[in-house]
Formats: sequence, structure tokens, C-alpha cells
Amino acid sequence: MEMKFIAGPCVIESAELLDRVAERLAAINRSLGTDIVFKASFDKANRTSIRSFRGPGLEKGLQMLADVRAKWGLKLLTDIHEAWQAAPAGEVVDVIQIPAFLCRQTDLLVAAARTGKTVNIKKAQFLSGADMRFPYEKAAEAGAADIWLTERGNIYGYNNLVVDFRNIPDMLRIAPTVVMDCTHSVQRPGAAGGKTGGDREFVPAMARAARAFGANGFFFEVHPDPDRALSDGPNMLRLDELENLIKTLL
Repeated sequence: MEMKFIAGPCVIESAELLDRVAERLAAINRSLGTDIVFKASFDKANRTSIRSFRGPGLEKGLQMLADVRAKWGLKLLTDIHEAWQAAPAGEVVDVIQIPAFLCRQTDLLVAAARTGKTVNIKKAQFLSGADMRFPYEKAAEAGAADIWLTERGNIYGYNNLVVDFRNIPDMLRIAPTVVMDCTHSVQRPGAAGGKTGGDREFVPAMARAARAFGANGFFFEVHPDPDRALSDGPNMLRLDELENLIKTLL
């Protein structure tokens, strides 16, 4: 199976950021023969603090993503948090993502499946890989033709995550495509004074370990200057490091 790659900034900060990241992803696609799916969120509804930046919202955000496709020819992925967002998102993007915290929300899964687009379901921080059979079945029975499952670590006490890489082969018994979320898995949730911390130095190792366990998709949040990012900066990969990491995985 062809290896899948997802990359982009955590949240839509500006048209300029999207353009800069998309330009680099398009160049990597030309260089390596990949088909990286561009990811960005129009609304981060699950930020730790009410004061945290959330994004431009559905209407403006989807238009900005459509502009990325028109200019750079990239496939698109975005996440939804409420069932009513599925239909408008499905008119713009190729992949609708279900956030990990929400992966058991039946109405959300069904609405995403009914768009006819690929549905990427992120494994909850409190579920095992084998447990993902049930969200998968909800989406499949609602008519989703293509369903991906994504590993992103499990809660380990407070403010920490641990990855059990056995979840990858467990989920491959359920779905043909299993993605490793290499950046969210190095988060330290809520550990930075009302924000999520993280350890981006471990992102490459997470990717390589997941590859060894059979992952055939890889998710990287990337940013030209992660330390100035408006969301998830501590765990995001630097944009200029992405191409070499993808080379090692290929």
C-alpha cells in the first residue's frame, strides 16, 4: 500500500502561513513523488483555555483551505467538532478528521461518513487500538467508503502521554490504513500553564518506531517557526525538517 502523509499547521493562523507551508509541501511532493495531504483546523474547539486562539471559523477557514487547493493542488484534511460541520467541510476537503476526544460520538461519525469523503478517526487517549473497532464500525455502517485510524498516544497519569506501539498492528486488523500522529503523541496535555506542552525532539523517533510496527500513514503538524505558533507549538515539527524525515520513512 502506498504510504500516506498528512502535514500542515495545527490551526489556520493566516493566509500567509498556509501559503508558505503549502508551497513547501508541494515542493516535497514534486521531489519525492509523495502526495502529502495538507492539514489545518478552521476551529480548535478543544483548546485548554478559553483565552487560546481558535482559528478563523468554519466559513472563512474552509475558503482559505479551498484557496490552498486552487493554488497548490494539494489534497486537504480538516477536523470537525460538531455533526453540522460535516456537510460544508465535505464540500471542500478530501479527508474529514474526527478528533480523538470525540471518536465515540456517533452522530459526528455518521455525519462525516455520509459526506462520502475519507474519514480519519483519531484514537482516543483513553482507548486501546482494539477498541477502535467500534468507531470504525459506526462510520462503515453509515456508508464511509474509506476509513483511516490514527494512533496518538494514551493518557499516562497527568499531563503526559505514552505510545503503546502494539496499537498499530491491532488497528491494522480493523482498517487497512493506520496513521501515526507523530506530533500529537509527544504532547504534554495542559502542562504549560493553561496550554499544551510537548517534546518535539522525539517526533522523528516516533515516526520511525511506528514504521517498524507497520504504520502506513504519518501525520505531522509543521510550522516554519513552531515557537511562535498560536497552537501546539511545543510539539510541532519545524517545516524545514519535514522532507528529510519523510525520506527516512520512504
